[in-house]
Amino acid sequence: MDLALLRTFVTVHRAGSFTRAAALLGLSQPAVTSQIRTLERQLGRPLFLRQARGVTPTTIGDELAHKAAPHLDALVEIAETELEEDSSVRTLHLAGPPEFTAARALPALTTLTGQDGQGLALRATFGNAEEVLEGLSAGHHDLAITAARPRGALLTATPLCDEEHVLVADPHWAARIGPGKLRRKGASALENLPVVEVHESLPLVSRYWAAVFDTRPAASGAVIVPDLRAVLACVANGAGLAVLPRYLCADALKSGEVMALLDPAVPPLRTYFLAVRTGTLAMPHIARAHEWLLRAAVDWA
Repeated sequence: MDLALLRTFVTVHRAGSFTRAAALLGLSQPAVTSQIRTLERQLGRPLFLRQARGVTPTTIGDELAHKAAPHLDALVEIAETELEEDSSVRTLHLAGPPEFTAARALPALTTLTGQDGQGLALRATFGNAEEVLEGLSAGHHDLAITAARPRGALLTATPLCDEEHVLVADPHWAARIGPGKLRRKGASALENLPVVEVHESLPLVSRYWAAVFDTRPAASGAVIVPDLRAVLACVANGAGLAVLPRYLCADALKSGEVMALLDPAVPPLRTYFLAVRTGTLAMPHIARAHEWLLRAAVDWA
C-alpha cells in the first residue's frame, strides 16, 4: 500500500476535512480527494462519509487510522531526526496570548536558543484562543498556548498550568471600597465602580464575579484595552479596578502600586493548555519545546 496515500488518509482523518487536510499537506483539494478515492478503491471499502461540512470516518476508516497512524508518526520521527542531524537549527513557531506568552513561555524557551542552546530558532505569534487554534490547525504554528481546550482529532492538548486571578485596584480605590464593606456587602459594594478590562464583554471580571460572588457584574468598562499589561498600568494609575493574573501583578502587589481587594478561600483559576497537531510530537524540535514548557510550568504554580 502506498505510504503517500496512507499519509493523506491519516491527515484527513485527523483534520475531518479534505480542505483542511489539503492545506496541511500542501496539496490541492482535488489531489487529496483523488488520493482518498484511490485508497478506497484499493481497499474496496469507503473510508469517509461526505457531509456538508467535512467528512466523518466510517468504521473501516477509524480502524485503519488506529492501525496506521502510530507507524506513520514513527516514520516521521525517523525522518525528522535525520533532518535535524543534518541541520544545525530548526525553527519552532509558537502562538499564544501576548501576556502569558511574553511573561512565561518565551523566557522558558529562549534557553533552547542562542549559542548555548540546542539548535532551536523561535518565532512567536500573539492572538486569542480562536486565532491561535485556527493557525495551529492550518499548519501556521507548531505549538499553541490557549485557555480553550481544542476539540476534534486534529489537535491534541495537554494541561500546562493554572492561572490564579486577583481582584485589584490602586490604593485610593482600595481605601474607598474598604475590605470590611466588601466582605459585608459582596458584589453590591462594587456596583457602578469603574472597571478596566480587555474587552467590552468584561470576560475576566464576569468570570471572577460568577466564581466568587455567584452573580454577574453590574458595571461597565471605563477603560477597554486588549492587553493585560496595559490593564495593569491603567489600574496602577487610578483608572479603576480589574481582575488580573497573579503572576502579572505580583510585583505591583508587592510594591503597593495595586492592592488585592479580596482573598477568597478558593481563588478563581483559568487553565492553560499546550496544543499541537496530532502526530507532530514525533518531530524532535517540537517534542523538545513541548517537554521544556511542561517542565517549566511546574515552577509557575
